[in-house]
Amino acid sequence: MQHSLTQGPITKNILLFALPLMFGNLLQQMYNIADTWVVGRFLGADALAAVGSSYTLMTFLTSILLGLCMGSGAAVSMQYGSGETEKMRQSVFQSFLLIAGIALVLNLLVYLGLNCILWLLRVPAELCPLMKDYLLIIFLGIAATFLYNYFANLLRAIGNSVVPLAFLAVSAILNVILDLVCVLVLDWGVKGAAGATVFSQYVSGVGIGLYTLKKFPQLCPKRTDCRWDRKNLANILNLSVMTSVQQSIMNFGILMVQGLVNSFGTVIMAAFAAAVKIDSFAYMPVQDFGNAFSTYVAQNYGANRPDRIKKGIRSAGLTSVLFCIVISVLVCAFAAPLMGIFIDPAQTGIIAAGVQYLRIEGACYIGIGVLFLLYGYYRAVNQPGMSVILTIASLGTRVALAYLLSATPLGVTGIWLSVPIGWALADAIGIGYYLKKHRAKYAVQA
Repeated sequence: MQHSLTQGPITKNILLFALPLMFGNLLQQMYNIADTWVVGRFLGADALAAVGSSYTLMTFLTSILLGLCMGSGAAVSMQYGSGETEKMRQSVFQSFLLIAGIALVLNLLVYLGLNCILWLLRVPAELCPLMKDYLLIIFLGIAATFLYNYFANLLRAIGNSVVPLAFLAVSAILNVILDLVCVLVLDWGVKGAAGATVFSQYVSGVGIGLYTLKKFPQLCPKRTDCRWDRKNLANILNLSVMTSVQQSIMNFGILMVQGLVNSFGTVIMAAFAAAVKIDSFAYMPVQDFGNAFSTYVAQNYGANRPDRIKKGIRSAGLTSVLFCIVISVLVCAFAAPLMGIFIDPAQTGIIAAGVQYLRIEGACYIGIGVLFLLYGYYRAVNQPGMSVILTIASLGTRVALAYLLSATPLGVTGIWLSVPIGWALADAIGIGYYLKKHRAKYAVQA
């Protein structure tokens, strides 16, 4: 199932394409959500803090690969929109080898530098053995993460968001089952939770790769496509590297904040670990809506349809804002029960810290919703550098304010407040640049 986003009803097409992305990413969150729930409820606060901190690290590492995959997908999407089939297959060949090589190097580096990584994260000494046990296994899943995200972005580039969802659903369900078996039945602790996640990741990664090569021959490079075209490679690198930089900067900032959170002790670490999962789960649909919007814009940009881009901007903006308002109300209202999913109700200090985080962040989801649309737009119109600027503005502000405000009587509250302030600044820059440089261009051509 694939379709062009350059024709037909705009709002309907974006939503139909976005929905499988949303469901897929919600399922992907289940990988770590399952670990968090099982670990938090059955292994205790120390284990939860270790797994939560590890998750932040893994998110940073995999964001490098995710950004590269998203960037190469944007290049393929533009070529698909313009009908350049041969060039598209060539892009698949070049981008796969490039990203696979980077994934291999990244995997080697994290194993060699594990002790240094734990020191930089300011992990309390009593948690280091647990984090090592978890990370030594979870790092094995980096290659699987690359495979899944690479082929998933290829399929989305040609308008197919259903197949990635199907493979992710199978592996997510498998992960939940294996988590319960490995932790509760076999008593393997955090190692079991990590092993369950890695095995499930390989099911989705290898499965979607084989399926794509067999069922979508237009994406499978022929012998004549297996060559290095410098011009095409330069375009892929521009989109992939800049998108990867944007993604990694974003998550590096989060990693720095994680290090600051760790300095406040196990209670705050555990609260942050649980609250971040809820937070990510809540706004993940708008992130995926932004990615769907990016594919829509990229195809229409390649097809030279500025009229549809302009209309799509209006539709996507309204849809994202309305969703964020609804989800903000729900998260703020049910913050305590949501924390109770992961934390024993008797742990009142952890729950209280998590509720405070969720209510501060949750009230401001419009900020992150708009920001995801801006990221997607600038990536789609071949200006990934602007996405990097917005990320630096958002995360730079967040990190700087987190360190400054946490040293005041605000304490950890200052860390939580820094997040929506960063979102607001980046939104202002991105919208201002669009109004100055892009809106007039589309108005003239429409």
